[in-house]
Amino acid sequence: MRHIIDPTDLSREELDEVIDLALDIIDNREKYSEACKGKKLATLFYEPSTRTRLSFTAAMMELGGNVLGFSDAQSTSASKGETVADTTKVISCFADIIAMRHFEEGAALVSAMNSRIPVINAGDGSHSHPTQTLTDLLTIKREIGRFDNIKIGFCGDLRFGRTVHSLIKALARYSGVEVILIAPDELRLPDYMKYEVCEKYGIPYREVKTMEEVMPELDILYMTRVQKERFLDEDEFDRVKDAFILTPEKLADAKPELRILHPLPRVNEITVEVDADPRAAYFRQVENGKFVRMALILTLLKWAAEGDDKQKLIPEGTVVNEHHCSNRRCISNMENVDRLFRPATDDSGIYRCVYCESKAAK
Repeated sequence: MRHIIDPTDLSREELDEVIDLALDIIDNREKYSEACKGKKLATLFYEPSTRTRLSFTAAMMELGGNVLGFSDAQSTSASKGETVADTTKVISCFADIIAMRHFEEGAALVSAMNSRIPVINAGDGSHSHPTQTLTDLLTIKREIGRFDNIKIGFCGDLRFGRTVHSLIKALARYSGVEVILIAPDELRLPDYMKYEVCEKYGIPYREVKTMEEVMPELDILYMTRVQKERFLDEDEFDRVKDAFILTPEKLADAKPELRILHPLPRVNEITVEVDADPRAAYFRQVENGKFVRMALILTLLKWAAEGDDKQKLIPEGTVVNEHHCSNRRCISNMENVDRLFRPATDDSGIYRCVYCESKAAK
């Protein structure tokens, strides 16, 4: 069974196939209007969402399928203590495919390990958000026509921003990509991402303090909000919440072909005056999310029908129950699951959690 838990679950060729299918859906909507007739998508959203949940719902409906699920975990057996594993086993009896969003990092992986149907990670804490990554890639393709040879600036919350982490992983598959990291010290990209993605795959990157100093160079500016819900210290949030705000004045030296992306929701990091700029692509980006999720649902259901089971959910060299995760939001610290750790790829001798990529606790 194939699942999408992380962008790296798709090869570059498979990424391109999903994007090409989404483009065909855009051009031939009627052709796909009954492609999922008789199929059911379960949307299991343990965390608030507007765009992602409704995008999945709209995607399945436009494919002629049906949708069941929940948008508030408190109205389900989770409020009684039911685990992600058990919920997944139950839902596997009712649906053909699952889209899950969860506040526990690694929840989607646990779901996939216990599922008889494909599982799509619709966001697990601050860890990964692969369908937003596919949305971003489709937007880049439609807006600037390529993935290779682009310079992309990520601005704002790069520490907790799962959309940033996921997109950098995906872009590592392409050539000529340069990454510029624009963030205050408190919200810098985690070191493991710099090494295990940027340095490992040879992606040039640099860190800067302001967007203005790099604006003339950028092909894409990827804005993010500072996510209050990810902070354990409210004082730390207050110190950085207004760190970067994009205004029309800051775009004065930007390229005419620049495109501004944002996974939304927006708080105050992009002023509403920017919305009228043709380079602002973030609302077009929302609609692209529906099309790419249609493509992903079709692809996973096709692979399930073909019996494709080549995916390995647990990496080689994984050790079981020998370490504890340092991340309190990790599912291994919140539910009764095996503690899984893999050796880091930098020969440091440390182990990283398979569920959330955090270091083992000392």
